[in-house]
Amino acid sequence: MSPTKRKVSDVLEQEDTQERAAKRRETTQATAEHPIRRLSYPSTSAPARTVPFQQPAPLLTFSYTPARELEFTDSALRYYVAPPHNADLRYGYERWEKRPEEKGRVDGLLRAVAKMRERMERGEPGSGRRWLEGVGVVAWRGVMTKILTAPYEERDGWEMNVMDVGGTLYFEEHLSDAKLRDKEDMAPHHRLQSYYGYSFEAWSTSSRPGVRERMDGHPEGWGGDVDTNVQWCCVVKTKLGDTRLVIGGEVDCAREKFTGKTNGLVELKTSMVIRGAQDEARFEKKLLKFYFQSFLLGVPEIVVGFRTPAGQLTTLQSFKTMQIPRMVRGKRGAWDPMVCFDWGHHFLTFLKSVVRGPDADVRAADQEKDETGSEDAADMPRVWRVAFQPKVGISVTLLDDAAVREVEAGEDRVGFLPRWYHDELASASENDATASNIADGAIHRGDADARVEKNTHTAPPDSSKLVPSGWVT
Repeated sequence: MSPTKRKVSDVLEQEDTQERAAKRRETTQATAEHPIRRLSYPSTSAPARTVPFQQPAPLLTFSYTPARELEFTDSALRYYVAPPHNADLRYGYERWEKRPEEKGRVDGLLRAVAKMRERMERGEPGSGRRWLEGVGVVAWRGVMTKILTAPYEERDGWEMNVMDVGGTLYFEEHLSDAKLRDKEDMAPHHRLQSYYGYSFEAWSTSSRPGVRERMDGHPEGWGGDVDTNVQWCCVVKTKLGDTRLVIGGEVDCAREKFTGKTNGLVELKTSMVIRGAQDEARFEKKLLKFYFQSFLLGVPEIVVGFRTPAGQLTTLQSFKTMQIPRMVRGKRGAWDPMVCFDWGHHFLTFLKSVVRGPDADVRAADQEKDETGSEDAADMPRVWRVAFQPKVGISVTLLDDAAVREVEAGEDRVGFLPRWYHDELASASENDATASNIADGAIHRGDADARVEKNTHTAPPDSSKLVPSGWVT
């Protein structure tokens, strides 16, 4: 008797069921090896604790050139000028030099952090290391904005990678290859709308303070074709609760000659013209991100250009950053920055407890020793994945080797940190330990000269030598 024939659809369905079951087993096993820690979505109706946020103070600035080279100059700095009335925001669209979408690497900001350490070390050996040890978080402004505005985010989730090195948390936005492709292949309509914002910057900035551009072959006031490779970035220090932050981000322009302070900086934004109550409510919701994007870098002014759907500029309005929360207070759907600060402090406290918890250390050390056969592997920094889901909350998990390799993406990195930065920190730590051991040994032998030398190196440094140009204390 011949065996019963099976339909192809039945076979495929069985294989699909088996595959789903296998994936569930893998997920269960991964969760057992790397437990997921969760932080619930915050309440926006409960009274928020008062968590202080220190006024951001500038550390240094840098520029990206058209060749996407980073230089510690203000070559990319632009100056605000009022754009022409009824400017066409579609102008120059065909000539737009758009930087390809890329992973949210923190390399440029780390170059700035290394520059700060270098400046301080020139004034007093060891001071740069001590300064960085006091920094709790290093992150781009965009990442911190996502964290702080999470209580009011209803639609878009996000993921980021986190590493704890030397007591400092480093954040990097996590973008999968699929997400990068989606961002790169945006619909033509969305691409044009995105361009309107860059075009508004071109119409509203000049290479010289207070002078509108006049370029041959272009309308008066056109500041030059848009090239998103070119950026001027500011790095600041600030503090949320008990956590010191170093944050970097692009700034659009300054009103007058830049003197190293943030009091003359300006952010430029575009928005659809307000035609009714619904448009007004939508705009006031957008003000939440406008506010934090500027506040986090100490930018005191936001100029908004209101446009038609076809991209014609109609009106301008200037907002003082610190006054924006008052504009929405008491209104339906209003947001409260104190809720965001409270949540941000709670988030950082929770994250520190996870990545520095004793069970995490034991789990990671055991795994790395088993896989490499070496105790040294346990000293390598670990990479954590933080995921936010609107109306649900935060989940944190330790990445396995395969996921870390995906983060490294074939580049010379330790996790997502560039190799040169990781090695520089490790070398500085080893040198400090060696110097300390030598000095301690010499003192132990009663060497008076060594005692004097050690006391000199551990004395409080001269602040006039350590504070670089542009650092506001």
